[in-house]
Amino acid sequence: MKKIILPFLTVFFLLCNSSCDKIDNFLGDGPVDDEPTEPVEETTIDFSLVSSFLVDGEDSAEITAFDPTTNKLFVTNGALNEITVFDISNVENPVRLDPIICTTMGTPNSVAVRNGVLAVALAREAVDANGVVELFNTDTQSGMGVVNVGVLPDMVTFTPDGAYILTANEGEPNDDYTIDPEGSVSIVNLATRESNTLSFTGFNGFETSLEEDGFRVFGPNATLAQDVEPEFLAISDDGTTAWVALQENNGLAVVDIAAQQITDILPLGFKDFSLEGNGIDPSNRDDRLELRNVPAFGMYQPDAIAYYTVNGLDYIVTANEGDGREYEGDPGFVEVFRVGDDEIVLDPEAFPDFETLQLDENLGRLEVTNTLGDTDGDGDFDELYAFGARSFSIWSGQGQLVYDSGNQLAAIALERTPEAFNGGIGNVDNRSDDAGPEPEAVSVQQIGDRQILFVGLERNNQIMVFDITNPSFPEFLQLLFNPSDVGPEGVLPVDAEDSPTGKELVIVSSEVSGTITIYEN
Repeated sequence: MKKIILPFLTVFFLLCNSSCDKIDNFLGDGPVDDEPTEPVEETTIDFSLVSSFLVDGEDSAEITAFDPTTNKLFVTNGALNEITVFDISNVENPVRLDPIICTTMGTPNSVAVRNGVLAVALAREAVDANGVVELFNTDTQSGMGVVNVGVLPDMVTFTPDGAYILTANEGEPNDDYTIDPEGSVSIVNLATRESNTLSFTGFNGFETSLEEDGFRVFGPNATLAQDVEPEFLAISDDGTTAWVALQENNGLAVVDIAAQQITDILPLGFKDFSLEGNGIDPSNRDDRLELRNVPAFGMYQPDAIAYYTVNGLDYIVTANEGDGREYEGDPGFVEVFRVGDDEIVLDPEAFPDFETLQLDENLGRLEVTNTLGDTDGDGDFDELYAFGARSFSIWSGQGQLVYDSGNQLAAIALERTPEAFNGGIGNVDNRSDDAGPEPEAVSVQQIGDRQILFVGLERNNQIMVFDITNPSFPEFLQLLFNPSDVGPEGVLPVDAEDSPTGKELVIVSSEVSGTITIYEN
């Protein structure tokens, strides 16, 4: 179990924020009179729905990018294999424009915009073929060239200055698990169009030490470089460092962008669901909507991640969705089982009530991995490890856990919208056994002096809003819920200075319903 560590400097700065004036007065350096000071205007956070519109149905609205120079919204549309484009100059009545048809054969997985350039990450059909990033002018929508990257680019982003493009290349195996390409990170120099794909081969041989801290390397006959599957990227404000989500492996990687080198892997460890505040609803067949402590651990396994900074310190926010490997080819590889399955034999000393525990109404329906938990190697399970932590977490830039939301996401959903808890309208409780509310997306937006976090819950069909200015004590602010949205996949904030309305926006793309919803502060 990874310890929760709040770095000393964080504590110092947080204390200093609240008490520096008092310290200055005590030392004689501050004001000594009682003259009134100018009142500080409080930043209001109150997002409300402005518009919601259909793109093309299921799989048509996964990831979006917004260009403030043209007020265009670019949407990855898997249903039509295009980039669908909307003019949102009038956010209440978006206008559909001509789409962008990518000239290179491939599936668009992700889009990003910077300085009038649209970057589209495209995966090739062959499982081991390198992907590409195709570039377009956001105004004319004309092509600007194609750059090769690694296998299966799943996410693309720019550095803040727009000088570099980075892709997270998953390199997933084929269904038979006989071909397993290496996961990688590609860095593209936009000016020269030079591309450098970074491999994880330098970490081969370090599997044991990483696994001791909660990292996973478990694919059949796979090296670490083959086993990692980069999912998502977050980049520091100065553009020098990138953090990469390695979801299935339960870790983060760190990239030195200037040196073009993967410098570290940060194991994320495990979350103890038996501890107070970490309770889950583990069953979809108990006719109950309640959170309870259970003898199991959760692997954090983040999907989306986001970067922000407080008092000069780096923080990474993770959406702890969870994901298991299920490749059912020949021979294939499947690690996902339920506690009640015959394949999961519980050690009677570790679980003296194992027969009761494996009933459907208890832990029998909970999905766990068969790759962890046999601590003594005797063939039965001494511990249980579920997929995902059902929370968001805040980590230091060095991978130390500063905050985890515990069971707060599920508790808020249960209290405020019980009809949508763990599964959305009409599907009450149907995801309790899997990943609960399933936090999928996170984005951070600075509004005034406040750092605001948006958490997209894929199975609750909700967006939760938190103030995370103090990384150790986030504050819940709002729950955003539009019945038309099913399966929110992307959460895109737009700053007031870039917004067509002059106010902050958050744009939600929902993959299952194929809808886009715009909220305004």
